[in-house]
Amino acid sequence: MKVYLSFDFEGVAGIVDWAQCREGTAAYGIGCTLALGEVNAAIEGAVRGGATEVVVNDSHGQMRNLDPDDLAHDASYISGRHKPLYMMEGLDDSFDVVFLVGYHGSISGESSTLSHTYNPEVFSAARIGDTEVGESGINALVAEHFGVPIGLVTGDEVTIRETEPFAAEAATVVTKQSITRFAATSLHPRLARARIGEAAAEAVGRALDGRLRPPQLGRPVRLELDVQTADMAEVGSWVKGAERVGTRTLRIESDDALAAFRSFVAVTYITRQAGGR
Repeated sequence: MKVYLSFDFEGVAGIVDWAQCREGTAAYGIGCTLALGEVNAAIEGAVRGGATEVVVNDSHGQMRNLDPDDLAHDASYISGRHKPLYMMEGLDDSFDVVFLVGYHGSISGESSTLSHTYNPEVFSAARIGDTEVGESGINALVAEHFGVPIGLVTGDEVTIRETEPFAAEAATVVTKQSITRFAATSLHPRLARARIGEAAAEAVGRALDGRLRPPQLGRPVRLELDVQTADMAEVGSWVKGAERVGTRTLRIESDDALAAFRSFVAVTYITRQAGGR
């Protein structure tokens, strides 16, 4: 039983400010400690549930947020920037289940703590078909391609709702209730970790029993991206597979979900230039 764990920061209990998520601040150390606690809780729960291998992909910021020596059960650690599959780097069809830990809501949805969709300076909304999505929905393209179900989702209540169309059978943990984009009522970290551990064990059990399905996407896959400026839409249209269909809207359409995701990753990189990053 092989588990793939992609983790982010903004959905972790107790994290409500960018300072807790960015290197170079006093609060960043607290953020790393909180994130590590939830990641290790998921690993430990997965092992209790029957997992024999866990691979952790650091999916936040510079993607080097944890000390690998601190990961539980000798989990493998994928870290560093410029990964071809970004937040889903390392996933392939050898895995049995995907965990999304510490995820957050989309930039275009309801108030969600530190919400954004990949790059908040560029993307103002994203849709798969007619469904508005955040990072969890976009990343589901990769899970769908490899036929791996999403078995665990943790984050605020908005994140859980937004991920449900792509992970209907997943175990979930609401780590906090968002008040605004910069305020939330969080579970105590110990309680959040306990619930994540229980849910992770349950997710592995569901995977072992065949009770999880990979994300269900129609064909062709259509990903639409609204960006902040017309310049960004123009630059984004230079990416293979991306078409400008409105003043500030790009469309990526393909029968291959992985090809669509790769085009999206290229759009995220090239539009940083138009966004001043």
